[in-house]
Amino acid sequence: VKIQPGECDMLVQVQYSTLNYKDALVVTGKYPGLKPPMVGGIDLVGKVLETKSSSLKVGDSVVVNGWGIGTDHYGGYAGEARLKSEWAIPLPSSLSPQCAAKIGTAGYTAMLCVQALEENGVKPADGKVLVTGATGGVGSVSILLLSQLGYQVTAV
Repeated sequence: VKIQPGECDMLVQVQYSTLNYKDALVVTGKYPGLKPPMVGGIDLVGKVLETKSSSLKVGDSVVVNGWGIGTDHYGGYAGEARLKSEWAIPLPSSLSPQCAAKIGTAGYTAMLCVQALEENGVKPADGKVLVTGATGGVGSVSILLLSQLGYQVTAV
């Protein structure tokens, strides 16, 4: 598959993706405003196969989250994904593709929630933190992060 003028300027060979609630809505056709056909996978990690970007080169490992991939643009459940290069974040050499995929959107969201608590002065000594939706991706990662930081967690 070659990149055509006017299209997204990067082709990525997908190595890993994630499974999120939003992906379940897409694959069951229940995502609001979905225009089938669509390939789910709102997170992906892979290697650049083609690019017109000056900041990326063929063979670079990248992670892509958001930007409507998996809902408005074919996502990470495909073998290859055609994307805009500005959506891609070069993967640090200290982070394996598999570990990057383990974090995914759920991990980023959980981290932002914990960060918001800390930025608003909530400390472990202030008492228990209630995590709702504890069995989901964001909830389970939140529990892990909060526990590692010394918070007492009540999970429901």
